[in-house]
Amino acid sequence: MPANLTPQYYEAEEAYKKAKTTEEKIEALQQMLSNIPKHKGTEKMQADIKKRLAAVRREGKKKKSKSTYNPFHIEKQGAGQVVLLGYPNTGKSTLVGTLTRAKVKIADYPFTTTVPLAGMMPFMDVKVQLVDTPPIAPEMTPSGLTGTIKEADAILILIDISSGECLDQLEETLSFLKEKNILSPDLKESFSPYLILANKGDMESSQENLEIIKEMYPGLEIHSISNKENDLEHLKKLIYDMLDVIRIYSKAPGKEADLEKPFTLKRGSSVLEFAEGIHKDFRENLKNAYVWGSSKFDGQAVPRDYILEDGDIVELAVD
Repeated sequence: MPANLTPQYYEAEEAYKKAKTTEEKIEALQQMLSNIPKHKGTEKMQADIKKRLAAVRREGKKKKSKSTYNPFHIEKQGAGQVVLLGYPNTGKSTLVGTLTRAKVKIADYPFTTTVPLAGMMPFMDVKVQLVDTPPIAPEMTPSGLTGTIKEADAILILIDISSGECLDQLEETLSFLKEKNILSPDLKESFSPYLILANKGDMESSQENLEIIKEMYPGLEIHSISNKENDLEHLKKLIYDMLDVIRIYSKAPGKEADLEKPFTLKRGSSVLEFAEGIHKDFRENLKNAYVWGSSKFDGQAVPRDYILEDGDIVELAVD
């Protein structure tokens, strides 16, 4: 199947070739990933871009670790890192505390959170890292927050839909993200997947406010949430799906598969990428691989470039 690459993709590819700094490389690769057509003919290209992006980010972290301490850098853990953004008192800290049980600071006054704070959200048999951040507000947003957002795998934008200022909250947050080149001017492209959450959706004025915002932004998908258990379980799935990852279970030769602690990989990853995630030497020493799940029959031998699917069990044989 032909790739049918767009002019925007080629522009981003050229920018990547000319990039000199880690930030420029990350931005160009994100643009490539954003502009590449999403179909079966580009699956391997998408996987390669994601692999290069991960490698550049790792190299960037190594360089940063040698420099001075940066309170806005949060080391990634779990299946993916999701950053929460919003105006003061939109409920970011409360939501992170509820979903992760992390001990975040919650108060009725604004700017309680001054630096990013992380917690781990359990979902199925994996955990997703949620990062609470200082609020976005005109001329008071800390400069280090941009780096936190760009390093994340996904973004949650919160507005207090019960507030009469909810439209201002959304517009200012979107304007900030567009100004920092995290969202495109038309909101159709983003360096990272994002969701807009209309928090406190069970309040009396919320539904009317939500309808107004949907009229103002007809192209945006906005999810109304509250602290009700069903809402939060649905939200967990939305967050997880946004990461676009798969769970892969390992099986040692002659033993039962480990079904308690899966590895997580970006969708479209191959057997070789799974092997590299277990140990860097497996790339050179991988002899055979066997898959249970997406293969035609259980325990089928597959090539190195075999694309894995969620729930697959993989046994690796190395020299």
